[in-house]
Amino acid sequence: MTWWIWVLIALGLLALELTSATLHIGFFAVGAFVVAILVGLGVELPLWAQLAIFTGTSVFAFLFLRPIAVRKLKLDQKRVVDSLVGETAIASGPIEPQALGRAEMRGTTWSARNVGEAALIQGQRCAVVEVEGLVLHVRGS
Repeated sequence: MTWWIWVLIALGLLALELTSATLHIGFFAVGAFVVAILVGLGVELPLWAQLAIFTGTSVFAFLFLRPIAVRKLKLDQKRVVDSLVGETAIASGPIEPQALGRAEMRGTTWSARNVGEAALIQGQRCAVVEVEGLVLHVRGS
């Protein structure tokens, strides 16, 4: 393949990386750029050798450069912006034990699961004991 095809492949892989934001696919673009540079410099390589260099360079970059990039960009740290656990919510309606309902907290209505043994009544204060996605796990207080 000619060098510009490898550049297009690399740019396509980088575009995919931007949509995924997981820092996985971009390192395969490194392999494509390496092959593009080699072919662009006039190194005569059969297709199988180009694919082998692409694969080897990509795997090397993924296994050895990705952990460094993840550490430098601090992508391995779990960011906790705000913890809702321990806050008080108000049941918007009756919520039976282990059932889903609605609760208001901080001026917003949330989905809430009653994890306590007693049913919650409308207007009852309840404590947030866990947050799973956008569902508050609440218990009567």
